[in-house]
Amino acid sequence: MFEGFKTFIMRGNVIDLAVGVVIGTAFSAVINSLVNDILMAIIATLVGQPDFSDVLVFGAVRLGAFITTVVNFLIISATLYFFVIVPVNKLSEFTRRNEPPPAPPALSAEVKLLTEIRDLLRQNIT
Repeated sequence: MFEGFKTFIMRGNVIDLAVGVVIGTAFSAVINSLVNDILMAIIATLVGQPDFSDVLVFGAVRLGAFITTVVNFLIISATLYFFVIVPVNKLSEFTRRNEPPPAPPALSAEVKLLTEIRDLLRQNIT
């Protein structure tokens, strides 16, 4: 039983997933700091408040807190897109460009036979 668990844990997919979660958590802290400590500070100087939490409050409904969360989401999404997704796509495109084109797939026996039949029919017609 322990041997099966050890085999499961040592598979590449599980280790890759674990590394991805750890790196994602660390990267999340960096992005949250960028948003909260830098970008929201800039917004705070423009708006006059550190966030929108207290801007629109209607009784128990805190619309300003929702707006703050949406702004944080948009900033984090844009940051991830421009600093992670775009560079990774460029790198992937660069590596694909340097690869030789794939060889055409080999023809199956059926396709070869049909090609021969077609060629014979063309010879008989002309």
